[in-house]
Amino acid sequence: MSGRRRHDWLGLTPEPERELPVAVAALRAAPAEAERQRVERLVLRGSRHGWLRYLAEVTDLVTAVATGSRPGDPAAALLAGEVVLDHHRMLIGLPGAGYDRTAGDRTALEKAVRTLRAHLPTGDRP
Repeated sequence: MSGRRRHDWLGLTPEPERELPVAVAALRAAPAEAERQRVERLVLRGSRHGWLRYLAEVTDLVTAVATGSRPGDPAAALLAGEVVLDHHRMLIGLPGAGYDRTAGDRTALEKAVRTLRAHLPTGDRP
């Protein structure tokens, strides 16, 4: 491109920026407002690469809760996992290597989401 930043990644879906801060804050045992501000900074001033790095962190949190290697709220992990998985699936429609770059995360999230769904009572699902 001619030196301009590409912003097509911002148009995928609003769910990550709307739903992830509270779920991720619960998984990190951190204030939701701090997580919301982090996501806002990434969306307003970040790059596609930075956004995908953040979503990789979320993937690591989700998979750790699903495998039991990290304590955390399974319902929050399920919500975060579903949101990131949906996002990563939509990357196929954008130019660039984002879809291919997230293939491993998609596989890990698919397994984690299945595990979390199987262990959550129906009433506890987001």
